[in-house]
Formats: sequence, C-alpha cells, structure tokens
Amino acid sequence: MRILLAEDELALSKAYAQVLIMQGYEVEQVYDGKEALEAANSDTYDLMIFDVMMPKMSGLEVLKALREAGNTTYVIMLTAMSELDDKVEGLELGADEYLTKPIPLKELAARVRSLERRIDTNYNENVLTFGSVKLNVSQQELSAKNSIILAGKETKLMEVLMLNKNKKLSTEYIYNHVWSKDDDSDTGYVWIYISYLKQKLKAINANVDILGEENREFELVEV
Repeated sequence: MRILLAEDELALSKAYAQVLIMQGYEVEQVYDGKEALEAANSDTYDLMIFDVMMPKMSGLEVLKALREAGNTTYVIMLTAMSELDDKVEGLELGADEYLTKPIPLKELAARVRSLERRIDTNYNENVLTFGSVKLNVSQQELSAKNSIILAGKETKLMEVLMLNKNKKLSTEYIYNHVWSKDDDSDTGYVWIYISYLKQKLKAINANVDILGEENREFELVEV
C-alpha cells in the first residue's frame, strides 16, 4: 500500500514514516500543504495522512481541494487540537479517520492496518462510470453504446483505471493492485490486458481510452 504522509514536524514525520515502513508500506513524505496537494494530484496513493496545521496550506484546505476535485482516496487527519469543531469539520470534508496528537506509534500502525482492511473490503464498488462508460463490477459488464462481458482480470484492471481516472498509473502500481502474489505472472501481463481493454472499449463505442506504452505509465481519459 502506498501512503502519502504530510507532516511539517520533521521528527514526527520521520517517526511516523519509520513505523509505517516497518509494517511493509511504501511512504512518501512531504512537509507542507502545498507539497501535499501537488503530490496527491500528480501521483496515486492508497492512503493519505495529513497534519491539520501545516505551512502554506492546512490539512483541511488540502482535503477540501481534493474532495472537490473528486479525489476519493482514504484520508487520516492528524491534529494537536482537541476541539470537537475541528474534528467535525474534517469529517464533514471527507476525512475517513481523525487522530489527536500525541499519537502512540503502535496506535497509528493499528489504525492504518484497520483502514487497509476497510479499503480492501470496500474497494469493489458495484457500478462505476466515466464518460460514456459504465462498469458493473459484480456482473463484470462494460457498457457504453454497446456492452460486453469482461474476464475477471479485465474487470479488476478496468476498476483500478476507473477509480483513478485521469491519473497516470505505473505498470508496477497496476500489477500490484490487480494480480496477487500467488499468480503465475509478471508485470508483462499488464500491457497484454491493457491491450485487451483498449480493443473492448472500441467495441462498445466508448468515448474513453487508455493512454500509455508498454512498461510505462497508463491513464484512462476521455477522448
């Protein structure tokens, strides 16, 4: 799981990052709100952790901007303030968890593990839409002017792309979110299945396409 950590206190950022890395997570650290917003808009994460009080932009301002732009990535807010109003504002803006400093490192790790389980449980939304395209995940049906039934891996791949529409996803990111460690496969399968989906999008007369080249980044866009 990829985590964006935005915390301006260097010692705390280092401590939080170390405990999360020890749990096997990939962590990118930024140190102000502007950096956090730029990173969230330019890259893809499974979870974002924002301190409320940061230079340039507060964590609440970053969260508000992301939610207004349609970014639904799970967010944990960190704050040294215990006032109820601040927590209510963060939750109303779309935060998924709200932790008050000082935060025991074991508790932070436990909250992230709990959130990861929720992400895994809730990842499959029943119906996703983008442009003229609709993906019924449970029925594995992709439709626009026409419809077609997808194979299992095609459905998971299309789901990842639609949940991250207009974002560039690396081959490695896609592989890690579609193929399990037990699969007898490698990252070369990503391009193969991207090619399958591109053909099927054309077959249903969709107004979206998957841009990108083999072993590089891919992006689902309207055309």
